[in-house]
Amino acid sequence: MHKPVTLPDTGHFILDNIRVHGSTTSVAGLSFDEDGLAQARLTVDDGRFTRIEPGGGPPVPDTINGNGGIVLPTFVDCHTHLDKGHIWPRKPNPDGTFAGALGSVGEDRIARWSAEDVARRMEFGIRCAYAHGTSSIRTHLDSIAPQESISWPVFSEMRARWKGKVNLQAASLVGIDAVRDADAFASLARTVASHGGVLGAVTYMVPDLDELLDRVFETAMKLNLELDFHADETDDVAAVSLERIARAALRHGFANRILVGHCCSLARQPDTEVLETLDLVARAGLSIVSLPMCNMYLQDRRTNQTTPRWRGVTLLHEMAARGINVAVASDNTRDPFFAYGDLDMLEVYREATRILHFDHPVGDWPATVGRNAARAMGLTERGLLKNRGSADFILFEGRRFTELLSRPETNRIVIRNGKPISAKPPHYSELDDLMEG
Repeated sequence: MHKPVTLPDTGHFILDNIRVHGSTTSVAGLSFDEDGLAQARLTVDDGRFTRIEPGGGPPVPDTINGNGGIVLPTFVDCHTHLDKGHIWPRKPNPDGTFAGALGSVGEDRIARWSAEDVARRMEFGIRCAYAHGTSSIRTHLDSIAPQESISWPVFSEMRARWKGKVNLQAASLVGIDAVRDADAFASLARTVASHGGVLGAVTYMVPDLDELLDRVFETAMKLNLELDFHADETDDVAAVSLERIARAALRHGFANRILVGHCCSLARQPDTEVLETLDLVARAGLSIVSLPMCNMYLQDRRTNQTTPRWRGVTLLHEMAARGINVAVASDNTRDPFFAYGDLDMLEVYREATRILHFDHPVGDWPATVGRNAARAMGLTERGLLKNRGSADFILFEGRRFTELLSRPETNRIVIRNGKPISAKPPHYSELDDLMEG
């Protein structure tokens, strides 16, 4: 008979009969099956792993039976929009299109995004992510004046408030055409730097794209900032800003990390162009994040009488084969760009597995919500289960991926610093007053 797992809140225990995946640990001596899972035993003491070893050995007193459940490191969500989250009830997308989303968000931002409004919705989203087992988040912040003077201080307050629970990063978000105003862009970059942020922009095929990218790279190098781009979120085969970003990185010899999101049009382009772009991306050392749920929702939405005919995701398999660091992430949550979602990275990985075929074999794809995403964010200690590492992990009921990815796993146990947390996702009614008027 199945007995639910109960872990003590002392920070000291031995958990046996669990399974870890090869992409999440470098511990020697484990024996992995065809799905990359190995039976293991975890010893936790004072909030850290003191020993990770093969499971099923001689019985140890007071050992807790994990019922064969899969253990994953806490999640890393490297592309979100916490400042937009949960505005859907007051400002829905009129037709589900990208253009409809841009219009609705712009109107809502101008009318409603005070410091209190942004802070409450942002914290609501972080609480959801924390309860689901996420320990690191990068959010983009709409930074069109005067919003940058509101949202960046709110973010810094939130980062300090959640320190030790969720590691928060932020990247600026403006259209690439905003870079034409050199003084305004320099001012924004100084604001980003003063808040310890990442410099970001949305690229699209404007005639002076290369010159604008040069300004972005030069500014980032002057202030020693990392870069984060939205690129080619369209089905237009002529959208090749990913290739332009890679060339700019090589042209400038850029040494800091660069993360590029979406890159949807790449999946629509001729193979010869794709191969050239991927080679450039690999040479430039870019990390790429696909946003499978949001782009499945937005891309190829024409009319309500038309069935979508492509998936909206980019070429992660081809990228991974070239050694490019790839990840998947939540993107938008209950806003005009995506009407659904809860910052639950298990849901993101489950849907990515179905949309992007992260299976048969499972390979190293679990790293897309852990180690790879952490690498893109510069978090060397996240996404891995290792001896002497922090005991931050999630114990699931599923024993195989076909079990793990078939249910929402609402009974998952999230362990932080060796202790199970009691946090639950907040109720939507907490935001009801923000949706009035």
